[in-house]
Amino acid sequence: MRLPLLVVDAANVVGSVPDGWWRDRAGATTRVRDNLLGVVDPGLPTFPGPLEIVLVVEGRARGVESVPGVRVVAAAGSGDDEIVAVVRAEGADRPCAVVTADRALRERVTALGAEVLGPRSVR
Repeated sequence: MRLPLLVVDAANVVGSVPDGWWRDRAGATTRVRDNLLGVVDPGLPTFPGPLEIVLVVEGRARGVESVPGVRVVAAAGSGDDEIVAVVRAEGADRPCAVVTADRALRERVTALGAEVLGPRSVR
């Protein structure tokens, strides 16, 4: 059986806290990636683990690499489009959640059967 899938909108999570991330987007995204390692096994209160985690990056964060436990997918174009593609390709037939506060993206992924969690769920 495949693990539940947690897809994280890196740009949205990074941008959810005004901590100076705009000075170093790749560094801020790396910190989010590393923080996600803490939820691989236990999961989240409303989305129990163990989890398969995909962090979708775009723009200046495209150089952030995968680590064991968190697979990083670099969007060639729109990060939202890449998140939808990941949910469509990998989220079927298993629990799937997307971490974002983007309203349009929330609508797109819930139409595919994914649940949505806010950025605070992983911060």
